[in-house]
Amino acid sequence: MSLVDIGLAILVLWPLYHLIILVMSVWEARRARRAAERDDKATVGPRHYWIVVPCLNEERVVGRTVAAALDLAPPVGAISRVLVVDDGSDDGTAAVLAAMNHPNLFVLRRVAPDARQGKGEALNAAYRAIRDWSRHERLDPADVVIGVIDGDGRGSANMLLEVCRALRDPQVGAVQSRVRIHNRDRILGAVQDLEFGSIVSAAQVLRNAVGSVGLGGNGQFARLSSLIGLGDAPWSRCLVEDLELGLRLHLAGVGIRFLPRSVVTQQGVVDPRRLLRQRTRWAQGNLQCVSYVPRLIASRRVGNTAMIEMLYYLLAPWINAIGAAAVIGVFGYGAVALLPGGQPAHYVEDWPALLAALGLWAGATVSPGMVWAVAHRMQLRDERLGRMLLAAVVYPIFLVFGLIATVRAIGRQISRKQTWAKTERLVEEPLPV
Repeated sequence: MSLVDIGLAILVLWPLYHLIILVMSVWEARRARRAAERDDKATVGPRHYWIVVPCLNEERVVGRTVAAALDLAPPVGAISRVLVVDDGSDDGTAAVLAAMNHPNLFVLRRVAPDARQGKGEALNAAYRAIRDWSRHERLDPADVVIGVIDGDGRGSANMLLEVCRALRDPQVGAVQSRVRIHNRDRILGAVQDLEFGSIVSAAQVLRNAVGSVGLGGNGQFARLSSLIGLGDAPWSRCLVEDLELGLRLHLAGVGIRFLPRSVVTQQGVVDPRRLLRQRTRWAQGNLQCVSYVPRLIASRRVGNTAMIEMLYYLLAPWINAIGAAAVIGVFGYGAVALLPGGQPAHYVEDWPALLAALGLWAGATVSPGMVWAVAHRMQLRDERLGRMLLAAVVYPIFLVFGLIATVRAIGRQISRKQTWAKTERLVEEPLPV
């Protein structure tokens, strides 16, 4: 079989695979929607909601984020509060928060040596404060919910209502909202919105069906009772503390659900260098969580399908790196074989065949993004189709960033480099007076 034959097969099968995922996710979303419409409205959901906003030098965005969180409407008969964890900010974050006067706003200021130990430690401090308050008020921990909205996040108006609806089921202990990008006017932002709003969302909808939903760092909510089961520090110092929290909850037998109709928006990283740094950190965090593989395999609380899906997600950086190296090696060897004096390669006949194969492989990398661009337009209806098709064309370049990030992450993990600089926020419009 030649490279051209393989390229033709991939050109057909790869977008078909994505189309099947899309169709299955749409079917599952409709099934879940019908089930939600039939749920028992008489069943009372949790009545206490804490939205935790961890922030470190977020003066550019924290004002809007906190104001939006305070505006989120709780379910009837429930109350919501906002707890901002100022993790040792030395910019104007404290001044912005001090200027906000609201009875349901609370600020927890961390100072050295406790401050700046990572987002996970900031969330743990908030968790312990809420746990102690709940005990003082003699509240049932299952009736208290802790959510996380990042310093640049905005929750949709229906967020707490959707969380309450999902947590009416006593088997559900945590939920994750759909993530969108609010600065998608820039092409890199649009590409990330295509990724989170369509591709990741479809994958999470399917994970609902098999019980392997993952938690993200923004828009996650968990019952206090589920977190108490993990001890004094539910979040770790892992570079992707949200991924590890989700794994720990699954291993503890806690059900996690994805909420496609609950949306949290965040800033996309639109500077290529910062984007590469962010994706390298995420890939390294995945590598750090590989230690959970033996526990997942041995667990009796995680179903086989869910276990396989989670194992794939954990091992994806390694699989991507090996796959990319293999493809580069095949094409590289084919090119060398065509040089004068080279040894013939049976899978490539001449230079035109090699170029044709490259074209087919390039088409195969672009076509899935086209599928998701159309899905984005049909499902979300807030971006022009032409713009999303442009994002789909850029998407393969975006994936190359991910491959480079994976290689860098492997190098950092091997060399035991763990420190990271915080991703800098973009300046946003000031709050209206």
